[in-house]
Amino acid sequence: MLSKRMTLALLCALAALSLLATQCQPETIVVTVVVKETVEVEVEKEVEVEKEVQVEVEKLVEVVGAIPYPEGVPMAGSTGEAKRFPVEEVFVYEALDEYNQPDWMDALVANGTLPPVEERLPNEPQVMLASGMSAGIGQYGGVWRDFSACPTEGWNLGAGQTQGWFGINIIYEEGLLLTGPLFRSEIVEPWPNLAKSFEWSDDGMELTMHLIEGAKWSDGAPFSADDVMFTWEHLILDPGVSSSSTTRTTWQLDGQDINLEKVDDYTIKWTFPVAFPLQLLFTMDEYDFAVWPQHVWGPLHPAFNADTDYEAFEKAWPPDMLPPVTMGPWVAVEYKTDELMVLRRNPYYWKVDGEGNQLPYLDEVLFEKGSTGVGRTLSTMAGTGDHSNLENPSTFIETLKRQAEPDAHFYVEWGPELLSFSLHINQSATLGVEDERDVELRKLFRNATFRRAVSQAIDRDGVAQAIVRGPFLRAWPGGLFPGAAEYDRASVVYYPYSPDTSRKLLAELGFEDTDGNGIVNWTEGPLEGDDLVVALMANEDQHASVNVAEALVPLMADVGIQVNFRPVKPTAATDNVEAGTWEFHVDRGGQQYAVPFTRADEIAAITKENPSWHREGEEPRDLQPFEEELVRIVEEFRLETDAEKRDELMFEYNRIFTENVYDCGVVVGSYGLALAKRFKNIPVGSPTFLYQWTWANVSPEQVWVDPVEQLDQIRPNEVPLYSE
Repeated sequence: MLSKRMTLALLCALAALSLLATQCQPETIVVTVVVKETVEVEVEKEVEVEKEVQVEVEKLVEVVGAIPYPEGVPMAGSTGEAKRFPVEEVFVYEALDEYNQPDWMDALVANGTLPPVEERLPNEPQVMLASGMSAGIGQYGGVWRDFSACPTEGWNLGAGQTQGWFGINIIYEEGLLLTGPLFRSEIVEPWPNLAKSFEWSDDGMELTMHLIEGAKWSDGAPFSADDVMFTWEHLILDPGVSSSSTTRTTWQLDGQDINLEKVDDYTIKWTFPVAFPLQLLFTMDEYDFAVWPQHVWGPLHPAFNADTDYEAFEKAWPPDMLPPVTMGPWVAVEYKTDELMVLRRNPYYWKVDGEGNQLPYLDEVLFEKGSTGVGRTLSTMAGTGDHSNLENPSTFIETLKRQAEPDAHFYVEWGPELLSFSLHINQSATLGVEDERDVELRKLFRNATFRRAVSQAIDRDGVAQAIVRGPFLRAWPGGLFPGAAEYDRASVVYYPYSPDTSRKLLAELGFEDTDGNGIVNWTEGPLEGDDLVVALMANEDQHASVNVAEALVPLMADVGIQVNFRPVKPTAATDNVEAGTWEFHVDRGGQQYAVPFTRADEIAAITKENPSWHREGEEPRDLQPFEEELVRIVEEFRLETDAEKRDELMFEYNRIFTENVYDCGVVVGSYGLALAKRFKNIPVGSPTFLYQWTWANVSPEQVWVDPVEQLDQIRPNEVPLYSE
């Protein structure tokens, strides 16, 4: 017969062993067991009785490791395969025998308001050919009604001011090259634009570009290489200017500068420190190298005007100072804060169709202004808008229901899995660090074990269904998007949902709930005894980002992390990221993880601005060892001309990225594109988002509407006029 003590010990051991497979956080639990005890009932007489005894047993935990990442299922009604062309079947640059304009503009020529159309066009305009159009040569007239939920800061986009995004910026800017339409290109190389052609030297160290000749800005002033050089020297490279998308580090290879020089009025030449850096062509596009007029911005710039400074320069052209000067197809002529913006055709636009009709076909573009991007979808559903990028999943179901109704004026198509939402964790050791708490949090955030604990605390499938029921979203751990050409599912290191694992990992880092309030405490260092509390922000205009952030709060609390969430304005989110004054940030993903070769400098710590969760400030950036490896891979990737080798490099990149939870993905799905049925010449397979967003993808200057379906314009028969 075992003694009472031995019996109890054995039963406790058996109870503990039975918990080996529970995979729970180790903690003390109470287990009730039945033991037999011999008691003395009379002198020299014993009997055996049973009794319940409560004992404490420590749970044993197994950390849940990576599992294969599931394969996605395409959305019903996915976008049709894009028809691909050689660029010479889409457009050419050549002089035509005659040119045309809308009939109502003839009166403006007759009264001297405008010169004849042939005098307003370049020597060899860009000619958009019917062979590259889905509906052929169009007819003049009509309006595109759209929506913007971002405030218009002003017209100095070259100094970082936004015009309201949602398509307004892309209408306003024109780049040396084009990337938006590349989804229908036979080869993945940027198309000509303001630079009508370019050629490499034999050794690949020089690239010469030939600009369109005789083109004019919307105010009639001539366009030339001087505008390109002003943009390069006084906007992009000037450290006093907050350039809209690139800085000097963007234009460096192996730490060496890239040089740009003017050869003559219509020729520029690039010189590189390495041979054939093809990836840099994608940084000369409409987003990264929009060209700005020297005759407008030069007199306002501190380099040319001793009576001003960089702050005054940035704000020199407020939003109500109209019209701005542009090379784009439409020009803003009316703006009412938080109400609307009206854009009219640019009479000096430098593109025509194959019959000599000056583009654009549409006379007017209207942007209604609102407080949230959901308004764009709602206006499209209501019939007052003509376009929406379906990027807020909460609207998906209602939009599809409305589309199915007989009187719906729009259709919806779905693209590949490129719509993502991530939880960024600030990994800068110094940028934005203001006090002792910041120092300790950044040390923690730079620890891969902590980031994994956060990742495995997220019930991604639950979050997906909480945002929108159905097949629209699914779990995603971060890294390359499943819809990217370079993506390989086998490269993904996927840590599944396991809150018990998260608790164990936090315990390994020394965190313990010492005060019993459910939130773990720092157990050493300057924050000893404090709860683990993290601030979380999300752009309030990204409705789904807010939903994801709200869902993360209880999930983090479940493993002992208190998250204080606050939605912020888009401009405030940008300011916080640039200053580094943030901790957690839920955000919608950008193009760099969809088309990494075109934005290779954004997917590793190559420039000071990227990635957004580890920007460099005044102090040198302290890269983690795996970050150094990612930089090495991307530097090799961006210069690799062999596509198969690039795929191999991206496989290794994605493995390291996801293994270290460099960025914590949450959910991924597909964008939907809603457009008015009356629009003609929308290219087949146009994505909502790939190299660029919709407005850059569809070549809006070629979109036209049959006269019987045209809607009334707000300011008919007007063109932008400039005072002397």
